[in-house]
Amino acid sequence: MKIINRPILSFIIALLLLFTFLSSPASYYKVSAADDTDLLLQEYQDYRQRFDGIKTADDIDAAGFRVIEDQIFPIQILSCGEASFIPAFDRQYMRLALFLADKDGNIVYKTDQLETNNRNPGELLQYNQRIAAVSFLDMNRDGLTDIGLITYCMNRSGDYSGKFYKVGDVLFQNSTGFYRDYRISDRINRFSMNKSIKMIISYVRDRYSTEFLYTATTLAELKQKGLQIITEQHYTRQFEKLGQLEVVPGFYSMADYDIFMIYLVDEQGDIVWSLQPMGEYDNLYALKGMAWRDIDGDGMRDIAVLARYSYENSVGHMIIQTDYSIYYQRTDGFSADTELKNLYRCSDDTTMTDLIQNAHSYWGWPDETT
Repeated sequence: MKIINRPILSFIIALLLLFTFLSSPASYYKVSAADDTDLLLQEYQDYRQRFDGIKTADDIDAAGFRVIEDQIFPIQILSCGEASFIPAFDRQYMRLALFLADKDGNIVYKTDQLETNNRNPGELLQYNQRIAAVSFLDMNRDGLTDIGLITYCMNRSGDYSGKFYKVGDVLFQNSTGFYRDYRISDRINRFSMNKSIKMIISYVRDRYSTEFLYTATTLAELKQKGLQIITEQHYTRQFEKLGQLEVVPGFYSMADYDIFMIYLVDEQGDIVWSLQPMGEYDNLYALKGMAWRDIDGDGMRDIAVLARYSYENSVGHMIIQTDYSIYYQRTDGFSADTELKNLYRCSDDTTMTDLIQNAHSYWGWPDETT
């Protein structure tokens, strides 16, 4: 019998092990992930090369960016006086870039480091659809013109799939160009202060904020910071799992918008739960009614809210719409309805009785509301 010497045998075993590793699903995904990372890195480098190569206004289109012609405006900047503000979307990745060109067409400032380009984290492709608003004014009171920006985005999947939503941002001017304060941009969007340029100004320049609506821990704090209680719907109710709670609907007015919230407060004045029925609407137009009763038939009292809201659609028209929210009581709090919402849309004529009847019908209750 022929004997294979030890070095050759070890080499053959190593090859077999390597083949087994490369053939395994885990190895495939590791290699695939590495390939994807390399591809993304190459795509990013190609994109940066195109962006960095833009030196004049005439280069923008040739570099693969689509100029938004109706959003080109004059702006005064410290470095060269009057310049042209030129926004453009990258045709391949839908990233928004801002360019400032002097009177000779030379680019004196450019950036794509914007809040709206972070909607799809870790990806070049973004969800930008169009510019909703641009404003040029001094927002931090240093005598220099700053830029307020709102864009419309639409996700392809997941949250907000197929729905427009707004992203706000501010670029502050300094001696070398412009800069962003990421903390300000984060708060503008996290606390829904991106509804209009007027609202952004109210926050950045005038120091009003909706943040307390989401972070307050007591009813006293809400009142102290400006929550207006809607007294006709302000009651104390007994909830099976949470005990006796004060139901406090209210709104906070900021830059012509009324932000609607509902708080559940215990006997010590502490907030134990909060609800935001208006969702992504811009403004509470009118509260039509609230109900506290068992809606899904589990023996526990739920909360239903019917209201009219206003919002600006994707072409800038103000729309008023009636909508509802239902919150089912659970062991540890409340859960917002999504099932009925997908099936039943109310109209301007819908009453609370209509809403409860439809909800009871969905959950298999008899056709009555008593």
